[in-house]
Amino acid sequence: MKTRTPISVYIITTIGLTIMAFEMFASDSGYFSSPFFWALILIAIILLLIMNSIGDLIENESFSRLSEEEKKQYLAEKNVPYYLKLWNSAFKKQSATEEKDILIDHGFDGITELDNSLPKWWIGLFWFGCIFCAVYLTAFAFTDYAHPDAEYTKETKTMLASIQEYEKSAPQIDLESAKYSADNIAEGQELFKTNCVTCHGDGGKGGIGPNLTDTHWINIKEKSLFKNVFWMLENGSPNNPTMRPFIKEGTITGRDAEKIAAYVYHINQETPPVTQAQGGAAPQGEEVKWENGNQ
Repeated sequence: MKTRTPISVYIITTIGLTIMAFEMFASDSGYFSSPFFWALILIAIILLLIMNSIGDLIENESFSRLSEEEKKQYLAEKNVPYYLKLWNSAFKKQSATEEKDILIDHGFDGITELDNSLPKWWIGLFWFGCIFCAVYLTAFAFTDYAHPDAEYTKETKTMLASIQEYEKSAPQIDLESAKYSADNIAEGQELFKTNCVTCHGDGGKGGIGPNLTDTHWINIKEKSLFKNVFWMLENGSPNNPTMRPFIKEGTITGRDAEKIAAYVYHINQETPPVTQAQGGAAPQGEEVKWENGNQ
């Protein structure tokens, strides 16, 4: 009659497997705050306690049928702590007498072989690996778990939602508060592609609209290039209705205009202009020398 595994081991294992399952199959990582998760854990623990009680009844019945010698042996074994048994099964060396019992009756060149059983911890890890592999492959095949693209999309949506929430309470950017920042160039380029590239061409080289990389400008409303671009995005062109007041129409926000203005400043002041020989549009308007740098 073998001693039973303690109920605490079953509870810890069940909780660990439940967390692993939720981690793989749950739609979000907030399951720890879900009443369903804790109700499931509670039900599982109650069922384990019931199973343990039934095991106690079976153990008592089986114990009553043992001989006195078997009872003493069983009680002596049961008094050894469970984790000490695991340790002994993994590292305790058998005695010389025990070694003779498990010696296999063949050898070669003086080398003999023992019929040792595999340690319980090794067997446990082996089966845990098999089960984990099966669960992981199932989750990977039929859910979005461990898919880089799905995780990237999810994180992007979370980030965009947090940005939108921030912009609801953040102070609005206007012509006076707008400031140039090199950190806005990359986002400004994407916004430029969405809202401006149709008329001003890829990279601001011009097309239907004027070339934004040269020194000639049709509308000069501010002393600095950065502020002038922001003014145009807010009010539109008084000379051409195609250049709409994007901010006033609600197409873009002041924060978006700040980023677009940073990008236009970058391609006009920090990179070489796109000439006609390179596919750029011919200069339009008058040549201007901007003041106040990028402010």
